[in-house]
Amino acid sequence: MKTVIKVVGVVLGLCLLIGCAKTASLSASSPQSPSSAAGAVTFTDDLGHSVTVDHPKKTAVLSGSYADAWQLAGGTVAAYTDDAKGTIEIKNDMLNLGELNTPNVESMIANKIDFVILSGAISQHVKLRDTLESAGIKTAYFKVENFDDYARMMKVMTNITERADLYQKNVTDLQAEIQKQISRADGSKPTVLFLRAYSSGVKALNSESMTGKMLKDLGCVNIADQQNSLLSDLSMETIVAKDPDFIFVTTMGDSKQAALDMVQKLLISNPAWSGLKAVKENRYYVLPKELFHLKPNNRWGESYQILADDLYGKK
Repeated sequence: MKTVIKVVGVVLGLCLLIGCAKTASLSASSPQSPSSAAGAVTFTDDLGHSVTVDHPKKTAVLSGSYADAWQLAGGTVAAYTDDAKGTIEIKNDMLNLGELNTPNVESMIANKIDFVILSGAISQHVKLRDTLESAGIKTAYFKVENFDDYARMMKVMTNITERADLYQKNVTDLQAEIQKQISRADGSKPTVLFLRAYSSGVKALNSESMTGKMLKDLGCVNIADQQNSLLSDLSMETIVAKDPDFIFVTTMGDSKQAALDMVQKLLISNPAWSGLKAVKENRYYVLPKELFHLKPNNRWGESYQILADDLYGKK
């Protein structure tokens, strides 16, 4: 990543020396390759749309996590959805668009929003594109499930804001910390069960999930990768048969306690639970929602460190 940034710096420097116009190709370590021409930035978003943005004046961000990322990239959030409360600082001049899945489109149009950042993983957001584009509002969709996805998104955002320094701070510098934590894996390949709990249920997640990917990076073997049936049927019989070395759980929803009560009801109350290796050896961990359900953004290094400490001991 550092090499890419240095190359870009050389290209820009040469352009300045020969008096060329502001035109350069900026490449991230991803399929997206933002480019700028006369101040405009063109890129391909995560749904495959070609997007050109030219110094947006009023940006709506329809996700708390993406609103945080936009601010980290030096952008100003003009409009937000309810889930951003507690994630970013809400100011009086910011427009509340309501719920994450049903943002107020009429309000965006009436308030002259000119750029909207949406989630490509939310079907209701995807359906908004035609309406917004027809109203002359530029849209960009992102899907973030791991650090590489985050880096790709931040490359686009910092090119729009022209803040390469914030890409260095919030992406490149984080990579060194993440690699430091990954290097702590000792080759033991511990087996893990990763659970997401909410007020009405508990699900096992595999290595394709955000935290599952981090555990895999840290040398773990996820039993849900080996036994796909766990993804649809959280069977205690299967868990006992696999007997994981570690069990991790994170919560989602408004009530952490309601989510943990569901873990108690569905799993911990089962007599077989106490016989699991992870339980007997005190290797059952509840992970903070803000780092393991929501996207960590500039705290990815912290997320990796927490897992590495639990797996291989604190340093």
